Amino acid sequence: MHELSPQLIQSIQHILEVNPGPDQLDDMAHKFYLVDVLNQLFPDEVSLGQFDKVQQTLADSELRLQQEINLLEDELRHGHDPNRMQLIQEMISDLLGQMSRIREKASESEAVVRNITKDIQVLDRAKKNLITSMTTLKRLQMLANALTQLEDQVKEKRYSEVAHTLAAVKQISAAFKSYTTIPHIMQLWKRVQQITGDIRTQLDGEFEALYLQDPSKPAKVSQITEACAVVDVLGTDVRSQIIERYVTLELKEYRRIFRANDEAGHLDNISRRFAWFKRLLSSHETEIGRVFPVEWHVNWWLFAKFVAITRDDLSTLLSKAGQSLTLKLLLETLQQTIEFESFMSKKWATPLDELLEATSSPATPVQSMSSAFEPHLGIFVDAQDKALGDMLSAHRSTKARGSLDTVTRPSTANSTPRPSLSADREESAPIVMPSSTELFYFYAQSLEQCAKFSTGQALFGLCGVQKKWLKVYAEDVLLARLKRSQSQVRKSTDTSFDAAELQQACLIMNTADYCQKTASELEDKIKEKVDGVFKDKITLQSERDLFLGVISGAINWQLHELETACDGAFMTLSRVNWSVLNQVTGHSPYVDDLTGVIDQVVELVKPLVEQKKYLRNFLDKACRSVSHYIDHETTVVTSNHENSLVLTRFTNALVKSRPLGEIGAEQLLIDLGVLKAHLLRLPGESLSSSGYVRSLTKIATRLETLLKVIVTPVDPPEGFILNYTLLIGDASFSNFQKVLDLKGTPKPGQNSLLDNFVTIASTKPELESTSFLSSLDMDPPPSVMLGSPGPSRTVLPLVMTPSGGSDGVLGVLGSPPLSGPSTGSSIDGVTVKGNEPGQKREVFSDIRRFVSFSLRRDTQPPV
Repeated sequence: MHELSPQLIQSIQHILEVNPGPDQLDDMAHKFYLVDVLNQLFPDEVSLGQFDKVQQTLADSELRLQQEINLLEDELRHGHDPNRMQLIQEMISDLLGQMSRIREKASESEAVVRNITKDIQVLDRAKKNLITSMTTLKRLQMLANALTQLEDQVKEKRYSEVAHTLAAVKQISAAFKSYTTIPHIMQLWKRVQQITGDIRTQLDGEFEALYLQDPSKPAKVSQITEACAVVDVLGTDVRSQIIERYVTLELKEYRRIFRANDEAGHLDNISRRFAWFKRLLSSHETEIGRVFPVEWHVNWWLFAKFVAITRDDLSTLLSKAGQSLTLKLLLETLQQTIEFESFMSKKWATPLDELLEATSSPATPVQSMSSAFEPHLGIFVDAQDKALGDMLSAHRSTKARGSLDTVTRPSTANSTPRPSLSADREESAPIVMPSSTELFYFYAQSLEQCAKFSTGQALFGLCGVQKKWLKVYAEDVLLARLKRSQSQVRKSTDTSFDAAELQQACLIMNTADYCQKTASELEDKIKEKVDGVFKDKITLQSERDLFLGVISGAINWQLHELETACDGAFMTLSRVNWSVLNQVTGHSPYVDDLTGVIDQVVELVKPLVEQKKYLRNFLDKACRSVSHYIDHETTVVTSNHENSLVLTRFTNALVKSRPLGEIGAEQLLIDLGVLKAHLLRLPGESLSSSGYVRSLTKIATRLETLLKVIVTPVDPPEGFILNYTLLIGDASFSNFQKVLDLKGTPKPGQNSLLDNFVTIASTKPELESTSFLSSLDMDPPPSVMLGSPGPSRTVLPLVMTPSGGSDGVLGVLGSPPLSGPSTGSSIDGVTVKGNEPGQKREVFSDIRRFVSFSLRRDTQPPV
């Protein structure tokens, strides 16, 4: 046989072990994309000029590939030589034969080894069985001896030895459980069960004698103590039965004395029940209780059984009482029950739930005695409801009237100042109505009292009652005071503000702010105490929104009083015949009157408003436009609304006093500048902001622009019209006619100017179709606020800021910041909402628009 070279053997192995995969040519065919190849050959338009070069490159590549193919074909023909392949096949057959012979030799060797070790395996198995048999026989002998000893020890009542022997018997007999089919072992097994039963019967007699305490046959304490060790060996079931028997006998007298139909078992005698059990427990601990092991917790079993019996009695008594059950009796009984359970829990330094759980089965758990009162605590909740109604009845009266003589500063439930939560917070608490502090003081007390009794349905019901009276306080006390102020009739000639009304509005504002912040603390306190199943249902957000609405009404009423104070000055302005002025002097006298009353109102309000954010809001509405903005110091969310009460009234009076004339408009420019400068200084350094200055300047600039157009002479007309288009910037025919109407241009002159305006405006496509003059009402209303404390034409936005601290009575936790602007609140049936996206308001946005100018020209008196 020819020997093969190592290289050839490796090649054969490679051929035999190779795993044929998919054809690479097929794979390349799937991945070949003609367009991509063309893009590579001709990446841009310039490359198209090199077509010949690319063609030559492809021809060279084709030639190289053909040469490679030819070479591979030659190698293939050489590799397919028939003689060489035959030799390889013969060698493979020879290798297979050798492998078969090796396999046969291996089988023969295994059989020889098996025959050699067969006897050894038999000996090993025999040795193992012999050891097991000897061990079993030895254990069987030990069990028989132990049973004989156990019988003797039981007869002689040597319980300390019985405990050890019985434990050994139980351990040894467990090994024979699988051999009970053998008669002899079955006999021993039955003997074990019989002895165990005898021991249980004997122990029952021993403990029964102990429990009954026959004076002629006193029980041996040491013997009973040793018997307890035997009980532990028998198992927890036997121990539970013995303890339950003892507990039942001990409480038998309790059941007889405190029957529900006897006087001793009535609710008002519940303290006697607890006193009786304390005496029983003391007797147990000093007498029989000493024989039981500490780990048995027999005193716990006594307490748990007493709790179960007493709870059933209480449930029966409370159900029978029905409507006759008084709140005083209910709370006194419940208080005594809670104190007793707390006393027992502290005595053993173990929570009440663990005490009851450790001595009751999962199938019949023992509940606390105080839980029997839970279904009847609605009496307590109803009593709180009635007490709150009585408390607020005087304040809900139509004759009730708040004054600064009856204000107070809120304090905690224990009448001590609350700690400040912020270093820069003022130490003094806000001035509020005493009824609000009384209300939350009562809330704190009732909450703490109810939480002692129940943290479940009763506490949740109390929260509903508190929500109800918070709403009543907001609507029938605070908001009702604003409505009563609104209903007061004031003479039309009375242009002085009412200082008492301003003070009342400030008082209501401070009270509402205190209430909405303390309501947030109240919500947190209730959630902290109530059971988990009710936590997600606790919310006072709607009540807080009501108080925010009251704040809105109070600020609107302050604005109403400010408007009333300014009426006299604006009436003077509207009655001046500006068209007859022939020269410009300093500012007009009415400006001093106007700035004077504004200062009086603001100086009166400033010290009375506790929260500066509300004072800033009042000044914003009074003096500048208010739009959606965020203050740098506090997050303030307001309506998307631009309107200045003072400047709007100034504009209305200006329109009513037309025609103005050029000199009159120039005089009004001076007056406006003085008023603007005064309004800019009005907030002071503490309340002024860049937004205030910027917004007030924006309104004043628009009004100045209108007056500058009116000041411009109409001759030449082209110059006047060009000045209008440059300053106003619109091509509105009606707006241009408003300017002519204010200026007092005669009707013939108006027609000519209007014609020229239309001609010139048509050549200026860059002009807008509208401007701020589009909302200018040439017949303005007599009032901006319309005498309502609630939202009206001048809408008061709700202001929301994170609280830096809290002076409530419900804890030291500050009110959390609101998550966003209020969804709205209702005052006098009008909803106060936040700003709406896409809404745009101009300076004169609240004045009626689009009036008939032809009618006005026809009815205008000649100049």
